[in-house]
Amino acid sequence: MLERLLDAIKSSRADYADIRVERSSITSVAWRGRRLEGASTGTDVGGTVRCLNHGHGWGIASFNRLDDLEARLARAHELSLAVRPPEPVELAPAPVREGHVLPALTDDFREIPLLEKRRYLEHLNAEMLRFDRRIVDTQAAYRDEITECWFVNSEGTALHELRPDATLSALAVARDGGVMERAVESLGARGGWTRMRDQEDLFRAAARRAVGLLDARPVRSGSYPLVLDPRLAAVVAHQTVGHLCEADTQLEDPVAAELAAPGRKLGSELLTIGDDGSVVGLRGTLPFDDEGTPPSNTLLVQHGVVVGRLHSRETAARFGERPTGNARALSFRHVPLVRLTNTYVANGSGTFADLIRDVKLGVYACDAVGSRHRGDSYSFTAGHGYMIRDGALAEPVKGVVLVGFITELLGAVDRVAGDFRWHESGGGCGKGGQSPLPVAEGAPHVRLRSAEVRGQAP
Repeated sequence: MLERLLDAIKSSRADYADIRVERSSITSVAWRGRRLEGASTGTDVGGTVRCLNHGHGWGIASFNRLDDLEARLARAHELSLAVRPPEPVELAPAPVREGHVLPALTDDFREIPLLEKRRYLEHLNAEMLRFDRRIVDTQAAYRDEITECWFVNSEGTALHELRPDATLSALAVARDGGVMERAVESLGARGGWTRMRDQEDLFRAAARRAVGLLDARPVRSGSYPLVLDPRLAAVVAHQTVGHLCEADTQLEDPVAAELAAPGRKLGSELLTIGDDGSVVGLRGTLPFDDEGTPPSNTLLVQHGVVVGRLHSRETAARFGERPTGNARALSFRHVPLVRLTNTYVANGSGTFADLIRDVKLGVYACDAVGSRHRGDSYSFTAGHGYMIRDGALAEPVKGVVLVGFITELLGAVDRVAGDFRWHESGGGCGKGGQSPLPVAEGAPHVRLRSAEVRGQAP
């Protein structure tokens, strides 16, 4: 395949051209209650050609067959010449690379019969249904995808990679009288079939939380010392600092450009946040992005100060910085955008017990089931929570929504524990109509000395 693509790209008359081809094998299974909603397997094949000429913009053409590749290159070249952007599009230098990255799959998804996957998910779904009589509905989903990718460009880069990815998700709905609650758990992994096995605890956890929320009291609105569990702390970092530091976002959004300008004080000096697409084995990890650039560990905020941005080759040239390997596309049907990979809050010191020991009255917020933002104001909805009373966890609460301006939220951080862990959910990141893109997030427990919580209690 690489030889075919390299031969084709020689025909391009553009100043720069690249070709990305993908071939995916996909299986999905879904249960709703005791009903099988779907089970399917299939393949998806196609690619995208991009051309760029000096003084002009991008020309892009997609294809599903390789036999008209030269014609697609010619078309993309013509489209590029037809575009006159206000500012010239340039590409920052990137190393020329060649290679094959083909992980050994000793438990290849493709070798597992669809019937076995269907029966396994039925078993996991049954774990939720039988957990408690108050579980009145469930949703269970399984998906695996193995994508073979080829990338070449007119500079000489030629790369070949295999990307295995799988997800499991569990949704449990509990009802007691007129009260109804729901809880979600999910798992995503770059590994093979074995990584998806033995996940009964995950599905029981969804049922247990849904039932537990029935008796939880709505939290009372107010300002509290707030402790974020690692899942919620990582989501806050992803949604605030992570997206603000995407260079294409800064080019389009003046608020993001101002908030995340290098040298700006954005948060507490205890806070260091980065994005690392090179961590071994995580869902956001890639040997090269969709422009052929190797990923890196990019610090975004260090000791509360903005120190970096995430880049494609185009945005790196615009800012006079280096590409960071963050140009990612959901599939060959999409163009690469500047996207997050594995976003993290750096480890601190001490334990969770240290964070709550001196809290007289506070809230411990866990997981994240939603977030919203407008300008520089944000809100994060926790999946569940607990009151903290006299230095210890107390009664469970629900309806915990953290609200505030980004500098207030991040500036209120006064403790960061030393219990960092990665979290790989079965969802993903959304941007520009491309969702869900596989990512991972990591953090330790984080404490805010005071934060505004909106609850449902009077």
